[in-house]
Amino acid sequence: MPSCSVPINAGTMGQRKVEDMAAKRAKKVTIAPEVRAIQAAMSLAAVQGWRDTTMADIADQAGLDLVEMRALFGSKTAILAGLSRLADNAILRDNDAEMAAEPVRDRLFDVIMRRLDALAPYKEGIAAVARELPRDPTTIAYLAAGPGRRSLQWMLEAARIQPWGLAAPLQLKGLGLVYLTVLRVWLNDDGEDLAKTMAALDKALGRVESLMDVLRRGPRRFRRREEDETVTVGEE
Repeated sequence: MPSCSVPINAGTMGQRKVEDMAAKRAKKVTIAPEVRAIQAAMSLAAVQGWRDTTMADIADQAGLDLVEMRALFGSKTAILAGLSRLADNAILRDNDAEMAAEPVRDRLFDVIMRRLDALAPYKEGIAAVARELPRDPTTIAYLAAGPGRRSLQWMLEAARIQPWGLAAPLQLKGLGLVYLTVLRVWLNDDGEDLAKTMAALDKALGRVESLMDVLRRGPRRFRRREEDETVTVGEE
């Protein structure tokens, strides 16, 4: 029986394969509009300062019109909150349940360093914002009470640390003090290995070693109540 095969143009097939691969790569590197806006905001802040950067500047830099920009972020403060969410997502995405078996101090060290790694592409912009925010107490108050607080809560979740319930504000305050101390060092740490940052984090965690123990076992007054109940049951 005569062959009915159709001749194949190897050159054409090869070209199609190259085009398909290029299209897949382009699809993979597509950056979400909200991420483009955050990137634009931080890059502009690094060059011209945060206060002098307008929403229109950010939209132009991100390749968005103002309607799209408004739909994504209603203000520059909202962009800072969005940056905080990006960092939250990074530490939660790479979270490993097995880390719960590690010491609390090691877990917090890992979570905080991974958060800083996620913020690294925006470091210069964050430094510019940090220099100017003290002149804007309203924004500081909003970020601390809203996005900042939620980020601390998610950092505890990522570290597999149980919340304290009614004493949770004290727990968050302890973690917040450690994080802010290390963030200041990180912003001025130009070393590729971040040796200064890691040393500062280790030192900060060491200073609150007793707090780390409480984070693991719960507040002392609740622990004492449990111990008293155990003794009472034993005596009966």
